[in-house]
Amino acid sequence: MSERPLDLGWMRIFTEVARRGSLTAAAASLRLTQPAVSYQIRRLEDELGVALIRRKHRGIELTAEGQRLFEVASRSVDAIDLVAGQLRKTDERQTIRLHTDYAFSSLWLIPRMHGFRVLNPDINIQIVATQDPLGQGKHDSDVMVIFGTKQDAGEGAVLLLSEKVTPVCAPAMLAGSAPTSIADFSRRKLIHLENNSQTHWYDWADYLTQLGVERAPEHSGGDISFNNYAMVVQASICEQGFALGWAGLIDPLLEAGVLVTAGPSLDAPNRGYWLMRPKSKDVAVGKLTEWLIGERH
Repeated sequence: MSERPLDLGWMRIFTEVARRGSLTAAAASLRLTQPAVSYQIRRLEDELGVALIRRKHRGIELTAEGQRLFEVASRSVDAIDLVAGQLRKTDERQTIRLHTDYAFSSLWLIPRMHGFRVLNPDINIQIVATQDPLGQGKHDSDVMVIFGTKQDAGEGAVLLLSEKVTPVCAPAMLAGSAPTSIADFSRRKLIHLENNSQTHWYDWADYLTQLGVERAPEHSGGDISFNNYAMVVQASICEQGFALGWAGLIDPLLEAGVLVTAGPSLDAPNRGYWLMRPKSKDVAVGKLTEWLIGERH
């Protein structure tokens, strides 16, 4: 971005002449010819009908009218230059796009982003959340965190959060009627996360099957489903049923007592959220990826 001052016409020229006390010095500063600067001053004086400067043997001095105009024009020029500098600095600040899904962005990433911003105040981050991050177009400098296997994430990917699920619910759901066995969950109202992608993760059917329970069709009445995990968590908090809580995403809610565990955990150590290595070697991109890796548990 060029540091050249904005063209403010006569205000810039007159202010520069007044400050430097010389038509020649002002012309050199503005990269104009001395006759061009002299012409602009004469034209301004003709429009106002008063003399603004007095030409002396060496340089110029302002008339009383010129001093009045300078006091107003110089403040305006300085204020505009200040704003222009701020706008240019903002425009030059690099923006990195981070693609991931809704669950990771809302429950893991956003609560931690303040730490990155404190360390890197000049790097702008644009979080692009979608149910299918891999389906989004991306540039070489974009950073991507996806849910899946190492094979899905590709060579050089780093596992940020492995998959581990545990039945959770609001504390009131356990008052006097806590599930006494895995089979008991099959008869409760369950909250599901819909999966319309090719990526597989533990759902209630997997959880019950792997722990040796077959859910009878008549027990599924009253279940509720969402296509967004943050909504699953909110429904669980609101005592709508039992949900599968993903370790690393709901930990703060468990620590705060907003949610409680209600059954044994099931994990898939080789599946979870992976940081895909970006192709770009940009310094800012490197700072973001290294920070993400450092935030792993």
